[in-house]
Formats: sequence, structure tokens, C-alpha cells
Amino acid sequence: MGEEITNEMEEIIQDFIQETIEILESLDKDLVILEETPNDTELLNRIFRSIHTVKGTSGFLGFERLTSVAHKTEDILNKLRKEDIKLTHRLMDLILIGVDGVKVLFGEIQEDGTEKAEIEETVMRLEQGLMEESLKQSQGEEESGIVPVPDLKVSEPPSTPQESPAEKAPVKEETPKEAPKMLGELLVEKNLVSEQDILEASKEQKKLGEILVEKNLLEKEQLDAVLAEQREAQAKNFKNKTEGQTIRVDVDRLDNLLNQVGELVFERNRLIDMVKKLSSGDGSEGHGQLGDKLGAISDDLNFITGQLQMSVLKMRMIPIGRVFNKFPRVVRDLSRKIEKEVELIISGEETELDKSVIEELGDPLTHIVRNSIDHGLETPEEREALGKPRKGRIWLTASQEGSFIIISIKDDGRGINLEAVKKKALEKGIVSADKLKTLTNSEIINFIFAPGFSTAKVVTDVSGRGVGMDVVRTNIKKINGSIDVKSVPGQGTEMILKLPLTLAIIQSLLVTVGQERFAIPLAVVVETLKINKSEIKTIERQEVLKLRNEVLSLLRMADFYKVETSKELENPYIVIVKAAERKLGLIVDTLLGQEEIVIKPLGELLKDTKGISGATIMGDGLVTLIVDIATLVGEQRKIL
Repeated sequence: MGEEITNEMEEIIQDFIQETIEILESLDKDLVILEETPNDTELLNRIFRSIHTVKGTSGFLGFERLTSVAHKTEDILNKLRKEDIKLTHRLMDLILIGVDGVKVLFGEIQEDGTEKAEIEETVMRLEQGLMEESLKQSQGEEESGIVPVPDLKVSEPPSTPQESPAEKAPVKEETPKEAPKMLGELLVEKNLVSEQDILEASKEQKKLGEILVEKNLLEKEQLDAVLAEQREAQAKNFKNKTEGQTIRVDVDRLDNLLNQVGELVFERNRLIDMVKKLSSGDGSEGHGQLGDKLGAISDDLNFITGQLQMSVLKMRMIPIGRVFNKFPRVVRDLSRKIEKEVELIISGEETELDKSVIEELGDPLTHIVRNSIDHGLETPEEREALGKPRKGRIWLTASQEGSFIIISIKDDGRGINLEAVKKKALEKGIVSADKLKTLTNSEIINFIFAPGFSTAKVVTDVSGRGVGMDVVRTNIKKINGSIDVKSVPGQGTEMILKLPLTLAIIQSLLVTVGQERFAIPLAVVVETLKINKSEIKTIERQEVLKLRNEVLSLLRMADFYKVETSKELENPYIVIVKAAERKLGLIVDTLLGQEEIVIKPLGELLKDTKGISGATIMGDGLVTLIVDIATLVGEQRKIL
């Protein structure tokens, strides 16, 4: 019985964690929208219910600190609902302090099931802040000296076409079905006792250990030692239970997957029947007929496997809005801190991406957005002097192009100062003066991705420490993505991220170098051609190929990967690839063709191998290495 209770409690905790994650994902965005539209009572009620849910469930589970912070935050929202006070920027700052406290405590609970953060200061700030704001408003004091809150425009996701009329029926959100109220809630509602009375009474309830110590059946030191051991075991057990990552899946997708598995079972049975006939030597059907049937089964299996593969991949997909939702808060806080006016425009948040890719996007996007606000956008006064609107704009968009997701972060600010970039590149010795004269504007702009590169005159805690964009590009490369920059002085800058839909399966071009076989991601291949070795020229110790009025740098894969080859081919193949707006020609022996491959990690011993992003097992059972094109292009740039 005890084990059943424990398992049931673990399920409740898991549900609490998943539900709270979903609440916190949209809470910041909802609060920023509420600040812009304070008369939206439906939104206010939704936010209140969210915090109330966190408070109620955390209280039931015994997370007292989280309950306390959520309760104080709920008090402020309740005052707003009752129209006892009006929403001001000061009051929103206070609510966000409470939400941040909830996030910290919830993060600790996710980690090991315990609360460690001290909450006294946060609770005191919430209580005092609410009293002060109530007093100021009752005395008619106006809020002053506040930088306007950034506008927020979030495109509404398209309505789901498959919804039935019943699903579209209006639902009164104001009166949701609630669980039966606990005794304390009922007593407070009837004004028989106060909430403070309930909290004090709860503290006086005795626990088993305390009772045993009071009855002299147990020493206090013994109790403390056992409790410490219990807490350690609980934390370890909780972490083991929560380490497995979870994802919520639409029921329709599961049904579709089940149907496809059923088709797969049917084809398996057909194949088993065919093998039995061949093994028994049944001559009722000729080998030709059996061969035709086997070919048909093979085609059906190929089709079903493809459908099954897509279904599984879709189950891993989650909307990018889960990442985008945090940026209204980022923009609000930062724009107020540095006294700029910013309008954030979000679109495409319904675009879906593999969970593993989504998880790596947060930090790079945050740095780019902060950079846009801090360095990209001018102050309101500067913008007015330039004939621009006082409010700067940042567009955050996502869209799907084939098997890739394109994310754009664009601003209408001052743009990148090319002269400042050139000067800094020369100072840091990244490029010579002679070489600099031959580079395009696009190539010059890409110097911002060099380690430690920054043109900021003043280092702030917002950005400009010279470590950001290099780390951004490194993180994007980890998920097989690329980042490009477009900038026009006086008009703004756009960062474009190109990311794979999934990290599990890709289309590839198979090539051979000597006796080795390599897979090149098809997404980076521009074209392939066969040439005569006499067409390869050498300029300043660099092999190049003149192709349609363009001089293309070449790299011999045999040399880079130290692969032994018997002799130089008279007619080698060139695979032209592109990464970070730069082309490179890879010299290979033969082209084997295109094939869809499953990416496997290299493991601990080989994970840092330069120029290799992973491996795959082919149909013949042999391992084929996957080429890391971004690294090859980067290495070639160093040579130049």
C-alpha cells in the first residue's frame, strides 16, 4: 500500500512539474501584454488562475516556499481583479519579482525536489511594495519618470482547421470547474478566520519525529541524522525520476502512429508467409511470381517505414513559441533599463522544430536580441534627430523552408559600422591590410564572429564583453545550423539562422576519398562537377578553381583527413559546398549518390574529432563519417 501511495505521489509531482512548465512558458508574455492592455479582464483572470494553480498544487505537495511566493504574487493580482488598485509599471515590476521568485524555486524543485532559495526578502518586497503602491494610488500620486513600456505585437496562430464545431463552442473561462475546496479555503471565504490564521495553525501541526522526541522515545540528534539521510535519498530518487525528458504529444499523432505500426505488422506477416513458401519449396508459384511479390512487399515496407519515420519525428516537434514567449519580458526589462523605446513584433511562433533543437536555441537568441537593443537600436532622441520614429522595432520571425527552419532577428537601428569592424579586425590581427582590401562587405561583417571581437567602446553588463557572437555561432553549429548577417548602415541589421528540422535524420551525398567513405549533408551542397586536374591552379599556396567568373578555393579531403590515396586522379570530382555565406570546393575521388542517413553520435573518444559531426551505419553494415562543413570552411578561411 505504501509503495502505491509513493508511486501515486510521484505521478502527481510529475503532473505538477509539467503543468507548471507550461504555465511559466507563457506567463511572461501574458504579463507584458497585460501591461500594454490593462483593461483586458479576461487576460488578467487567466494570469490569476495560473498563479493560483501553482500556489494550490505546490501547497498540496508541501512546497512551502513556492506556495508563499506564489500566494503573495496572487494577492497583487487579486487586488487588480477587484479593482482595488490600478496596474502601473511599478506594480508590474512587483508582479514580475514574484514570478521570478516562483521560477527560481520551481527550478530547484525540478532539479532535486527541494527548495533551497531564501524567500524572506522577496516576500517582504512583495508585501511592502503592494502596501506602498496602494497608499500612493489612494493619495492620488501619479507614476512618473517611467520609460514607456515596449509595445508587443504577437501574431495570432491560425485557427486549427480540424477543430469540430463542438470544440469551437464558446467556453466561459471565468467559471472553470474546480476541485472541492479544502477546509481552510472555506473558512476564509466565510470570514470565520483569516488566511494568516490558517498559515499559523498549519505551522503548529506536529510531525512524527517531533512527537517521538517530545515523548522521549527518540533523541533529537538521532532524528536530525535520519532526516538528513531521508532528504538526501529523496533528492536522489526525485532526480532519477525526473531526469527522463518528457514531451506532450497530440492524440491524433499517436493514433496515426498506431495505424502505421498496424500496416507494418501486416507487411511483416506477408514477408514471413513468403519466406515460409520459399523455405518449404512450395512449387505452386514460380520463382518469378514470388520475386514480384517480394518486390511489392519491399516497396510497401519502404513506404510505410518512411511514413512511420515522419510520424515519430512529428511527435518530437514542439512550437518555437516556447522559446519566443520569453522575449517580450526580455525586451521589456532591458529597454526600461537602458531607457530605450522598443516595439517587439513576433510572428511564426506556431512553427514546429525538433525538441533537441529548441532546447539549444534559448541562449543564442537571447544574446542576439539583447545585442539588437543595446547596440543596434538608437536612443529615442537619436532616432528623432535622424527622422525615425522614437520607438525602435525588432522583428522576431520563424518560418519553414523545406527541411529547414529559418529564424530572423531584424532591427531598424543604426546597422553595423563597417569601418569600426575593419579597424578592430586590423588591431586584433585577424586580417592583413592587403587582404582586407579584397574582401566583400559580407565577409567583413562576419569578423564579428571572431573570438573576443567587439567594437563596443563601453563594456556593459548588457552586452559588448567580446565573447558573445563567437559563442552564438558555436552553439548554432552544434545543432548543424548556420548564421548569416545582413546589415545596411542607418537602416538596421538582420541575423538569419538556418536550422535543421531534426538532428536525427538528414539527406546526404555519399563520396569516397581513397578507401574511405564520407557523407556530406545535402543541404550545404551547391553543385557537383567533374574536372580535369589541369584546371586546378595555385595562387599563394592555395589551390583554386576558376568557375563561371568566380575563383573558388579548394580543399583536398584526402589531405585534411589524412587519408592514403594511391595516386592523384586525372579527373577528380569537386563538391561545392556553402556555409556562412562562403563557398568551398571539396576534392573527392568519386560520387556514390544521395542517401537518407540516421545520425549517430561519435562517442567520448571521437566526439572532438575536427571536421566530423557524427557517423552513420550504412546498409552494408559499415560506418560512414559525416563531414562537418562549417569546420572545413572555417579552416580554409584561416589559410586565406
